[in-house]
Amino acid sequence: MSRITQRLTRLTAATAAGLLGLAVAALPAQAQQSPDSPQYAPTMLILDASGSMQRPDPAGTMMDAAKNAVRNFVGAAPAEARVGLTVYGTSTGNTEAEKTSGCRDVQVLHKPETLDRTALTSAVDAIKASGWTPMGTALRQAADTLPKSGPRSIVLVSDGDDTCSPPDPCEVARELKKQGLDLIVHTIGFAVDAKARAQLTCMAQATGGTYSDAADGPALERTLPRISSAALRNYRAVGIPITGAPTYGAAPVATPGQYLDTIGQREKRYWAVDVPAGATVYFSGTLSFPRLRDISSTDDLNTLQMRVYGADGADCNVFESELSTKSSDGAALTVAKAFDGATKESNGGSDKCKGGGRYYFQLTWDKVSAGVPERLPIELVVGIEPAVTDAGPVAVAPPTTFVEPSGAGTPVSGGSSFTVAGTLPSSGRYTDTLQPGEFVFYRIRLDWGQGLAYRVRFGANGGRGLDNLSNIRTSLYSPIREEIDSDFSSYTGTEGVLPTNKAIATVPIRYNNRKADQLESRREAVAGWYYIAVKLGSTFETGENRPVPVQLDLTVTDAVESGPKYASTIGDGVFGENSTGVKTPTSRTPGAAPAVAESRASESNSSTGLIAVAVIGVVLIGVAGVLVGLLVARRRRG
Repeated sequence: MSRITQRLTRLTAATAAGLLGLAVAALPAQAQQSPDSPQYAPTMLILDASGSMQRPDPAGTMMDAAKNAVRNFVGAAPAEARVGLTVYGTSTGNTEAEKTSGCRDVQVLHKPETLDRTALTSAVDAIKASGWTPMGTALRQAADTLPKSGPRSIVLVSDGDDTCSPPDPCEVARELKKQGLDLIVHTIGFAVDAKARAQLTCMAQATGGTYSDAADGPALERTLPRISSAALRNYRAVGIPITGAPTYGAAPVATPGQYLDTIGQREKRYWAVDVPAGATVYFSGTLSFPRLRDISSTDDLNTLQMRVYGADGADCNVFESELSTKSSDGAALTVAKAFDGATKESNGGSDKCKGGGRYYFQLTWDKVSAGVPERLPIELVVGIEPAVTDAGPVAVAPPTTFVEPSGAGTPVSGGSSFTVAGTLPSSGRYTDTLQPGEFVFYRIRLDWGQGLAYRVRFGANGGRGLDNLSNIRTSLYSPIREEIDSDFSSYTGTEGVLPTNKAIATVPIRYNNRKADQLESRREAVAGWYYIAVKLGSTFETGENRPVPVQLDLTVTDAVESGPKYASTIGDGVFGENSTGVKTPTSRTPGAAPAVAESRASESNSSTGLIAVAVIGVVLIGVAGVLVGLLVARRRRG
């Protein structure tokens, strides 16, 4: 079976679950994200407390219903979430005589800091609805209170349109977007009329956000937690700034490290790497997608393709394509290649895809799902592994045997991406809690000769029915972000285990695995950080959004081998992880200005961060179809 056929077969079989975010051996010092960096996008809730909120509702009044919704959200949000609260309409009445002061009546009751449940609940309890509706002013003030960089979000709940314009709230939203702020506004219409719905929709669309209707209090209680998904761990793209080129001749030259660029829909983009004779070059690209709602499963697919070119742009006939299904769940998609052309004889230079020299890597975001931005951040990882004089032990070895640990487990916090992945130091049982819609990452260091095996248990959360039905998945990735193995199934509120039989396991990590007869073992040929990704998909119907306890049981072997002997030193590390200098990619033309002017590291937010509070909804295309699609489980390794 050809490599392309293997890829397509593997990808087609995965249509029941989204491809998870991936991981890399290590990042150069300049691209590293601090472990203390927040994984949660700061979110400001803006609550309408105008006089009309005194209207009756099953909860008592609409204000009572709104308070209940906020209390429930605060109670369920992760402890690390950063949530603030702004209200308008609490200090005046809503008569014409009070309009001037009422239209300035905006108060920040709590700044968007690490979640303080007691303070937020007390602030909510004290709200009394009485005044006007200055939405535009509230929007500006809330934006000013949020941090000045990174992903930020506003969730506004209103029962009517702005009664204080100017400023017009839709124009304010447009102004904020024109300022280049990574700020998304999501709006909820609480029993609104057509005029208010149009205004709230305009505000959301102006910033790339979403609008949702809530007909009554119970509907608002279901909707607010889903819209306020900024409390989720969101993928954050990081790296050294680089700007790829539309042709190979203009491609910037990258050295080992992690880089950050952007790529447009169906755009071809080139980067170059100078590869010494005998060396293996690693190259990967990672896209992460925003959480979106109401995306048809047939329009929820993305592909990322890679081609490799040699001297003078010669096509090396290397084609890799990876597919992400259910991208609207906030999936991350990576395509990776370990290219060994430089390890082969070039026949006196006649074969332009063999021997040392400059090689070009071209990525295309080919198939594009509905609703995604025109451009997305893309992480690039470059590695150069020197030639070896002694490759070490042969590749013949059985997979690691899984040994189930005992005990209650050690709490660990999974990261929103590989840069902040939770470290699992050794064999053992580890516990975490996932919110619906989260992808989390854990990392394990494997030296030469070591291997791992693991299983993931999703605990019962007391929920039942379709409002607790979601996809679950786990994947294991190599240091070059290549998926080694995965398993997926459905979760219905009762306990479930992945994989459904045995365990996901590696063979001992050996250089010679890259030529193993077993294809999966070829991805286990580099020592470094290996990553476990765990997904709890968004629920298929609005509901309680209950968190799920997760238990990860891990076996890591103790045996360490000497590994390969390299022909030259690799002081900065294969992936540049030991580098302390400033990396600036160079242009291809000698003497030309660098393709990237910035020399400092850049941290950019992936689409998941850019649309940090996008709805985690998934369209029901018929209950039977959903169940059939979810209950299928397939593993790569038999």
